[in-house]
Amino acid sequence: MSKLKNDTLIRALLREPTPYTPIWLMRQAGRYLPEYNQARARAGSFLALCKNPDLATEVTLQPLARYPLDAAIVFSDILTIPDAMGLGLYFADGEGPKFERPLRAEWEIRDLTAPDPTAHLRYVLDTVSQVRRALAGSVPLIGFAGSPFTLACYMIEGQGSSDFATVKNMLYQRPDLLHHILSVNAVAVTAYLNAQIEAGAQAVMVFDTWGGMLSHAAFHEFSLSYTARVIAGLKREHEGARVPNIVFTKGGGGWLESIAATGCDAVGLDWTVDIGEARARIGARAALQGNLDPAVLLSSPAAIQREAGAILERYGLGNGHVFNLGHGISQLTPPENVSALIETVRGLSGSYH
Repeated sequence: MSKLKNDTLIRALLREPTPYTPIWLMRQAGRYLPEYNQARARAGSFLALCKNPDLATEVTLQPLARYPLDAAIVFSDILTIPDAMGLGLYFADGEGPKFERPLRAEWEIRDLTAPDPTAHLRYVLDTVSQVRRALAGSVPLIGFAGSPFTLACYMIEGQGSSDFATVKNMLYQRPDLLHHILSVNAVAVTAYLNAQIEAGAQAVMVFDTWGGMLSHAAFHEFSLSYTARVIAGLKREHEGARVPNIVFTKGGGGWLESIAATGCDAVGLDWTVDIGEARARIGARAALQGNLDPAVLLSSPAAIQREAGAILERYGLGNGHVFNLGHGISQLTPPENVSALIETVRGLSGSYH
């Protein structure tokens, strides 16, 4: 495999010196780009797009053709694992993901097994390999998975929810069942991320989208402890290069020290956290990724410049910062505003290094 021409992201995640602050965006390949919408129309559906390595490779590379980003992130979905477990993933128009067979009965939960990614998630691994070849060492490729708890939320509820009441009911009434699901999920997520690393991912990220809705005690018992199992089981090196990992918990600002204590290389921050305070709290234990409010990208180039500049200033001098949004980019974002953000980070961040 060719050596990276731009390894700024990898070095920042490992808290090594970089000439500027690298930037990539969560959901950078997505509906705000007209070329993505055209590819999705050709595929016929979101899921068909995910499961077609040629088209998934094409959309992974689209934002890099448009913008000087410092990383690609493989185009996929966090719910590929429960789909491979046989829960029957489908997307209802305008309603988001749903499962035909959510986990409700005790026997279904006891029967749950972790899928072999090389057999049941081959399409994702093929996409990773294809993207890695197509990038030809220009920038690193990020692989990802949902956290064990976030996957469990969808697997039990059967769809997205504002409060995940069914999940919380199981958590308090039958914690033994939830722990069983989470144990299987932790094995599955670890195997899946390691398979992505073997296929060519040069960094990996765990998305804990729903951990932030838990109480302090429940977060540590049901979300973070299983994320920590995943981090402990990840390959840290592949083909002689370090493979850094990132943990992002939306709504996790109260638990940054605990998240850093999992041994992850970087902690992702949502936009509710002050990045300067986060740096003071985490110290040298992990790099930080974040954390512009995605809504800023709906405003003007002047506002984008001001808000992005403020984040760079709050982080301050030194290394270990990857610039990103505090959550995924909005589909309503004007593509030219992304250019304004990248130009701002490129133009201003050098003076902090």
